[in-house]
Amino acid sequence: MELAHSLLLNEEALAQITEAKRPVFIFEWLRFLDKVLVAANKTDVKEKQKKLVEQLTGLISSSPGPPTRKLLAKNLAALYSIGDTFTVFQTLDKCNDIIRNKDDTAAYLPTKLAAVACVGAFYEKMGRMLGSAFPETVNNLLKSLKSAESQGRSEILMSLQKVLSGLGGAAASSHRDIYKNARSLLTDRSMAVRCAVAKCLLELQNEAVFMWTAELENIATLCFKALENSNYGVRVAVSKLLGTVMATALMPKQATVMRQNVKRATFDEVLELMATGFLRGGSGFLKSGGEMLKVGGSVNREVRVGVTQAYVVFVTTLGGQWLERSFATFLSHVLDLVSHPRATQTHVEAVYSRRCVSFILRATVGSLLGEKAQIAAAKEICQAIGKQMKAVEAVVNDTSGENKSGAADIAASQHVMVCALQELGSLVQSLNATASPLIQEASIGLLEIVTSVLLHPSMAARLAAAWCLRCVAVALPFQLTPFLDRCAERLNNLKTSPEAVSGYSFAMAALLGGVHQCPLGIPHAKGKMVVSIAEDLLRTAAQNSRLSLQRTQAGWLLLGALMTLGPSVVRYHLPKMLLLWRNVFPRSLKELEAEKARGDSFTWQVTLEGRAGALCAMRSFVAHCPELLTEDVIRKLMTPIECAMTMMSHIPSVMKAHGAHLKASAAMVRLRLYDILALLPPKTYEGSFNALLRELVAEFTLTDNSANTTTSLLRSLCHYDDSVLLGSWLQETDHKSIEDQLQPNSASGSGALEHDPSSIYLRIPAGEAVPGPLPLGVSVIDASVALFGVVFPHVSYKHRLQMLDHFAECVKQAKGVRQQAVQLNIFTAVLSALKGLAENKSTLGPEEVRKSALTLVMGPLDNPNPILRCAAGEALGRMAQVVGEATFIARMAQYSFDKLKSARDVVSRTGHSLALGCLHRYVGGIGSGQHLKTSVSILLALAQDGTSPEVQTWSLHSLALIVDSSGPMYRGYVEPTLSLVLTLLLTVPPSHTEVHQCLGRCLGAIITTVGPELQGNGATTSTIRSSCLVGCAITQDHSDSLVQAAAISCLQQLHMFAPRHVNLSSLVPSLCVHLCSSHLLLRRAAVACLRQLAQREAAEVCEYAMSLAKNTGDKESSSANVSPFAPGVSSRTDIHCRHQGVNITETGLEGLLFGMLDRETDRKLCSDIHDTLGHMLSSLAVEKLSHWLMLCKDVLAASSDMSTATLLSSGKDEEAEKKDEMDDDTMFTTLGEEDKSKPFVAPRWATRVFAADCLCRIINLCENADQAHFDLALARSAKLRNPTNDLLVLHLSDLIRMAFMAATDHSNQLRMAGLQALEDIIKKFASVPEPEFPGHVILEQYQANVGAALRPAFSQDTPSDIIAKACQVCSTWIGSGVVSDLNDLRRVHNLLVSSLDKVQAGKGSSSQLYRESATTMEKLAVLKAWAEVYVVAMNIKKEAESKPKRAIKNTDDDDDDCGTIDELPPDSLITLVQPELPTLSRLWLAALKDYALLTLPAEFSSQLPPDGGAFYTPETIDTARLHYRNSWAPILHAVALWLNSTGFTCSESTEAAAISGLQKRSTSVNLNQASGAVGSAKSLPEINKDRMHLILGVSIQFLCSPRPEEPIEHVTACLQALHTLLDSPYARVHIAEDQLIGVELLSVLHRLLLTWNPSSVQLLVTGVVQQIVRAAQDYLQEKRNTLRCMTILPTILFLIARILKDTAIKSADNQVPPPVSAALQGIKSIVTLSMAKTEAGVQKQWTALIRSTLACILEYSQPDSVPTPDEVSMLTAIALFLWSASNEIIGVQSLQNGCMNRFKNALNSCDPWVQAKCYQLLLSVFQHSNRALSTPYIHSLAPIVVEKLKAVERNRPASNIELLAVQEGIKVLETLVALGEEQNRVQLLALLVPTLISYLLDENSFASASSASKDLHEFALQNLMHIGPLYPHAFKTVMGAAPELKVRLETAVRASQASKAKAAARQPAPAIHSAPTIKLKTSFF
Repeated sequence: MELAHSLLLNEEALAQITEAKRPVFIFEWLRFLDKVLVAANKTDVKEKQKKLVEQLTGLISSSPGPPTRKLLAKNLAALYSIGDTFTVFQTLDKCNDIIRNKDDTAAYLPTKLAAVACVGAFYEKMGRMLGSAFPETVNNLLKSLKSAESQGRSEILMSLQKVLSGLGGAAASSHRDIYKNARSLLTDRSMAVRCAVAKCLLELQNEAVFMWTAELENIATLCFKALENSNYGVRVAVSKLLGTVMATALMPKQATVMRQNVKRATFDEVLELMATGFLRGGSGFLKSGGEMLKVGGSVNREVRVGVTQAYVVFVTTLGGQWLERSFATFLSHVLDLVSHPRATQTHVEAVYSRRCVSFILRATVGSLLGEKAQIAAAKEICQAIGKQMKAVEAVVNDTSGENKSGAADIAASQHVMVCALQELGSLVQSLNATASPLIQEASIGLLEIVTSVLLHPSMAARLAAAWCLRCVAVALPFQLTPFLDRCAERLNNLKTSPEAVSGYSFAMAALLGGVHQCPLGIPHAKGKMVVSIAEDLLRTAAQNSRLSLQRTQAGWLLLGALMTLGPSVVRYHLPKMLLLWRNVFPRSLKELEAEKARGDSFTWQVTLEGRAGALCAMRSFVAHCPELLTEDVIRKLMTPIECAMTMMSHIPSVMKAHGAHLKASAAMVRLRLYDILALLPPKTYEGSFNALLRELVAEFTLTDNSANTTTSLLRSLCHYDDSVLLGSWLQETDHKSIEDQLQPNSASGSGALEHDPSSIYLRIPAGEAVPGPLPLGVSVIDASVALFGVVFPHVSYKHRLQMLDHFAECVKQAKGVRQQAVQLNIFTAVLSALKGLAENKSTLGPEEVRKSALTLVMGPLDNPNPILRCAAGEALGRMAQVVGEATFIARMAQYSFDKLKSARDVVSRTGHSLALGCLHRYVGGIGSGQHLKTSVSILLALAQDGTSPEVQTWSLHSLALIVDSSGPMYRGYVEPTLSLVLTLLLTVPPSHTEVHQCLGRCLGAIITTVGPELQGNGATTSTIRSSCLVGCAITQDHSDSLVQAAAISCLQQLHMFAPRHVNLSSLVPSLCVHLCSSHLLLRRAAVACLRQLAQREAAEVCEYAMSLAKNTGDKESSSANVSPFAPGVSSRTDIHCRHQGVNITETGLEGLLFGMLDRETDRKLCSDIHDTLGHMLSSLAVEKLSHWLMLCKDVLAASSDMSTATLLSSGKDEEAEKKDEMDDDTMFTTLGEEDKSKPFVAPRWATRVFAADCLCRIINLCENADQAHFDLALARSAKLRNPTNDLLVLHLSDLIRMAFMAATDHSNQLRMAGLQALEDIIKKFASVPEPEFPGHVILEQYQANVGAALRPAFSQDTPSDIIAKACQVCSTWIGSGVVSDLNDLRRVHNLLVSSLDKVQAGKGSSSQLYRESATTMEKLAVLKAWAEVYVVAMNIKKEAESKPKRAIKNTDDDDDDCGTIDELPPDSLITLVQPELPTLSRLWLAALKDYALLTLPAEFSSQLPPDGGAFYTPETIDTARLHYRNSWAPILHAVALWLNSTGFTCSESTEAAAISGLQKRSTSVNLNQASGAVGSAKSLPEINKDRMHLILGVSIQFLCSPRPEEPIEHVTACLQALHTLLDSPYARVHIAEDQLIGVELLSVLHRLLLTWNPSSVQLLVTGVVQQIVRAAQDYLQEKRNTLRCMTILPTILFLIARILKDTAIKSADNQVPPPVSAALQGIKSIVTLSMAKTEAGVQKQWTALIRSTLACILEYSQPDSVPTPDEVSMLTAIALFLWSASNEIIGVQSLQNGCMNRFKNALNSCDPWVQAKCYQLLLSVFQHSNRALSTPYIHSLAPIVVEKLKAVERNRPASNIELLAVQEGIKVLETLVALGEEQNRVQLLALLVPTLISYLLDENSFASASSASKDLHEFALQNLMHIGPLYPHAFKTVMGAAPELKVRLETAVRASQASKAKAAARQPAPAIHSAPTIKLKTSFF
């Protein structure tokens, strides 16, 4: 092959190789020449031009094959355009002579075709240079066109197309001739010719004005005729011609309009022409109406499908802007199509027409309009629906019967409704949350309009409306619950209307079916609501016969829909459901028998519908709640199911009795029965196999069915690879939904919701937009076939044999069409059975079973129906698989070998060659190795049968199967196979596309077989490799998309095995061109290949793609202003510029792929695009940062300005005004120009979400790449060193802007992605300093943006998941330390505060839209966020506390450092959290308790509280667990910090006081056990013990075995929590006392140390271990101390008592000697030692010691002791005991009496100082918190106090000390008043007030009184003034009782006021507040 690589053909080398290899050699030389001519030096070319021309023209007459002639023509034309053009006319003449030659033999044909190809290429390349010769050339071509055979006709037409494109307007003189000659060929019998004509005419219409003016109608008629009996290729080509001509007629190209004054068609004319094709088909177009009806008038389906595609081409060509302007007209036209009686003659035809109209709407509105315009379109559709509904209501309400055509109108309107509602649903669903304006704007009234259709008389319309509601609810989940409620309410209100019952139940079922697409779900109570409505409907069904049917159906439909909510909801209703199911069917066989005789036809219909409904609900249950299917439940289900099976046999007799109209209901019961049985294990109904199989076999062998209905499952049971034989690859095209109608099996593509209402709640099959169940007749057969496959493997061999023989008999009995149908069904069933056997790994059975099966299967290998042949081959292969015996396989193979050797007919050759392929496919290389040689040789021979393309196709397909399955065993046959493949590729006409597709498959299989060997350099390997490359080049250049797709996958394989040998510089650009192909399969293949290339060589791929953009740029300079995200509009419209290169602009391939994401709906394709972009991003984003960020930004910018559409709409009216002034010529810009000025469709929300995800990935990639990305100073210096350096930190403002745009978008998914991006940005950039402002960080300047991005997420209507994410971002932001100003922080902090209020609102408060666990998620997220903030705040505080001194020192040393101190003061963040702590701590503990309960193993589930926890409800436990799992760790850490900071002193009650606002449900959650003990009953130690257990339990449970996917933050948080907890002495004691816990914790930590590697974790573990050890040490120390303490305590106490006795002696100056103070201090220290927690023995000893010490002191203080003791010191000691020791110890009677006596003595003392001190000490005893201790003292001593104070009136104080004693006494009395109960207050005041009044002096005695006496007066007056307002009621009562007191008081007050006026200067402070003037030196309190 290398020898072929020279500028001139190496003729010596050519002469030396064999004849067979020469064509390949020549082709390889032409390939080389094609590449080299463009790049070569012009002078070199000119030197050798003469010789080259000779060689090339010589090749024309050497009979070149199709690919060779194409390349030859291309090279010749290129040579002339590069070199000299002297001899071009000579060569042209030569070609013309060859074309004129009369030789018609097959041998001369290739030469003729080559000459034709050359002529075309010359004109295409040189165009007007050859203008002078063109009339002759054209005439010559047209002449030979008349006599040519089909290959010649295609080639001539293609050449004419090239002539036209090269000459443009210059060929005008020949336009009419070409048109006349070509148009008749549009109906040619060869499909390839039809395609060629269509393309030729498409080229012609660019210049030939008459085509879209005078000839417009004729063109339309021709196209319709061309579509009759067409194949897919012809439909695509003809619809393109028709659509484009119509578009041009409406909006002509400017240039052509200017040249000739033409009359343009109007919009209506054009639409009417199109409608004719849609409604009448081709043939009867020009006949009058009457004649048409005679012809039978069914519309030709192919024509309708073709015209449908033409509509799409028409709109696409006119463009999105045009569609936006004319949408209303276009919509009403399209909807009129489907309301036309001719479109809906039969039900199936109506469904097909609806499919077509839906396709037109989806393909135009869905892809050409941007989101704003789509919303406008949705409004239009709403109006159209509303208008239709009004008309319908008018007919329904018209009782007079004047409107004769009413019924027909309603029937027609249902189809309009279905199309409009389906499009509306699809629109809203694709818009997702962006569609919210549609719901919110009342003027549109979308919901009212759609719900009004729920009352439409037609079921199809009601179902469509329900489906539309489901779409709206899925797009806008916040509407789901309100919709459900509204439907439920209407259903209840309109129970008496059959339509309402049916419509609203459809809507509710649809909504329930949509719940699984809404992650937040619906409230649990809605399930109960649905059950009660359904029960009610079923219960009342029998009450009113007019409603029986609807209510029964509705009830069961709702219950079936309920099942889709899954086990968590259904579990609660299961017992009721089982009961309902049991009651629908008779209880016993006797009842079943008796039933037959009863009832009329209506009762039976209702009964059957009811039973079908019940079975359907059961099926839904089994499908959606497999977890609930226990053996017991299955047993209960089997009762009604078995009953239904028995009932089946009774139905025929019932139908005989009551008429055939029960047929449908009976079929429905069977369908439901088969469906549910297929889901249950066959073992459960083994007993009923016989009866069941009878039913199943009768079903699909059509025993009782006169219609020849066939199953739809055959294609899906055949192998996917056989699509080339079955044509099922059509299902992989963009036109799948309409092409389905043309498939041969019955009802294909006629799916519609009304065939099976239950599908409204089921999940939609992948790839479908709307569920489309097939008609009942087909569905039943499908279900029977599927069930047969499930049951067959479990049936005995005897029965298998009987059935197989019966099948053969059935086939024999049937004749003609019926035989085909029966055979198809039987084959599908057999395939299904064989598949079942293979899956169950069972065998087929003994010899006779095999023989019977073999006979059955072998017959159809000779059947003329290709589908049957295909199925037979498949069945044969599967049989070989399940039998698995060599002899059996050999027998089968031999049979086919013999057949193939003798057979001459196409049918058996194709059938048996496929049989060989299938045998190998299912038995594999090893099992069929011995037949390999024979198989290959036979198939290679068959593949060369040039007379029959069909035989070639089937044999090559089989060959590919054999190559695939044989693997390395095939290596010996690679060379001959490869040479055959190349020969065929070079000779088979391109119109035989199937042969080429199979050749491509063979090539791919060979490449896979040779595999990695292709890298080698040996001679044979390089030959194989170059052959493969040549093969790829030929297939790549084929005109058929499928062949090109095969070529791409071959190259992809080659690239995998031998990457060096695949030339990416040519492959990548060709892939980029294919990305804009109109063929889905080609786009898929291109993207799949790019994905693989990008994984290895992303940079090269992008570079080569850009080279394509540059080349394009040279050709059309204006491409630069086309937006990167322009969808395929421009590429699709600009049909003729396709080859110039795709719309790749400066954004490169990435931009193009982003643009594709907006247009493509195919899942596989989109996922591959995501992957490709992902690989490119990973490899290139860091190097080309700006480029990728720009890409993301451009996509995301669409969020902030969806303004293109608004600009358009505002311009409308001005345009209309200008229209009149504008000149005709200028008004219509050319299509080409309009293309470039078209505003592109802004990226849709899903693409924007992907872009936001890309943004997060870019940030992560940069993090792994280089630290400079996150350091502004480093980044700036790097940029200075090298300006090409691109670092992320320099783009921070863009990052923030993008995150902001995403976070504030309409779309919830985008908001989530935006918040995630924002969180990533904050985390990564929080600590990046701002070099210009030391001490600040760069994120500070963006705090407004962050606040603004977060605020909308906290609005009232935000969904829970977004609030949860936003809380996370808030805590990250507050905790990041970016913001240093408290006021700035408050903005974000307030958002968290407001959320906390929501958390406190308790469980059942807000009106719920979502599942309860959504609230759980939201609340836990808030608590988690607060916990994170608190943890950060405490850390800041701790750091600040640990280094206060150093900071001060710095400021002293140098003043420059002051700048750093304006950061947060150490406690600032904590000041934000502090006010909320009481609430938070309580909620945190509640959440932890919930978490602890939820982590219990399943066997303890009975211990969970029956009504849920603080934040979860029992119904949503499973989903709630996840949310707790995400948030418990920070909460645990926060609780530990809080407990540590409060020192475990906070009890529940103090917190409870802080949260009186909590609702009962939420407040009742304290840490008591679930039994619900009353909170206040627990003491603080018990509460603390519970808390310790909770925290340690949660930690140990988690640390035992943290799941590997558990985030490391959880592990560290848990360890930090433990560490913090053990910082507090209380916790240390707790863990040391309970040694088990300590040991357990240590062993858990040890395991953690061994299993978790990160050093941070290991350090924390060692820290906690240290704490535990320290705790244990301290505890041991303490314990030893206690024991020692008890040894020495008696001595110490004895000494203290003696010291008191000896030193506390009364002195004159009342001084306290130092030893006394020390002794008192000692008493206080010892008595307050807590011995409460020690063991019982120690405690007893302790009590005895304390008691005896007090007794001693009482003994020593007896008044008659010598020397006289100091009463004050002794009383102080006694008071210390009373204060510090508990009542249990010293509340003994004897001690109590002694204490009281000492106080009495002191009160009666004559020393006022002693009295004063006694009063003070008494006051402290009276105020003791333990009332049990203080009450006896009050009772005993208070009377004495009163007496003493009363006596003062007679004996007024003379000195200050006496005054002090009185004042202290009054204080005691006032305290008693305050302590007293309200009802005793008057008695108490009656003691105090008179006493105080008695102290007042009258005016006369006041003047003469002593100063002490005056002070007493003042003191009394002040106190009275104070007491009056305190207890006004009681005070009045006392004063009223004694008038004389009142007089005294009033006098004193008046006097006081007078004296105040005199002496304003003297203001003695009220004595009650002044401290006593004499103080003890030491304070003991």
